[in-house]
Amino acid sequence: MTRVRLSVAERHEELLRAAVEQIEARGVVAVRIADVASALGVSNALVLYHFSTKEKLVAAAFRHAAEADLAHLNRLLGRRTSALRRLRSAVRWYAPTGQAKGWRLWIEGWAAALREPALREVTQDLDRQWKAALAEVITEGVAAGEFHCPDPHGTALRLTALLDGLAVQLTSYAGAVPRARAQEWAEEALARELGLEPAALTRP
Repeated sequence: MTRVRLSVAERHEELLRAAVEQIEARGVVAVRIADVASALGVSNALVLYHFSTKEKLVAAAFRHAAEADLAHLNRLLGRRTSALRRLRSAVRWYAPTGQAKGWRLWIEGWAAALREPALREVTQDLDRQWKAALAEVITEGVAAGEFHCPDPHGTALRLTALLDGLAVQLTSYAGAVPRARAQEWAEEALARELGLEPAALTRP
């Protein structure tokens, strides 16, 4: 079958998507340039032409995944509705019980980032932007009188710490925490941080 000729930018995007899929399937340590090339039916040389080393390919793949996650988060938080509804949507999406995919990818990334400075920079940047986006909406909600929160940045840190920890439990240890219970804990934490009763999160 004849392959469609892609532009440099299109090929770059295709390689990043394939790299993300291979990392999710094989893990950061085990994945090889050859795995990405084979998945697309291209040569190792083509992959190396775009990224030169496996380390650069892996860091670029994580940045690609991070940008996609942040774009979705910004769409959720940018909706024209109350700050409380936007926050609840973001927490439900981000929590390991929601629609966010790729938790295995990020757990792999956190582990590899301990030894890979380029990857650590990517994961730290994602973490920083996620917390800043949450804190901004929390600040909006406080200003609008929707809820009370004296420390939006502290709240954002505590919420993400809880959600990340639950993700590790649900992804790494099957059955450790029932998904429904994890969702309940996430929403209870959000309500508590905002000085609300949990029922307020679902109130029209």
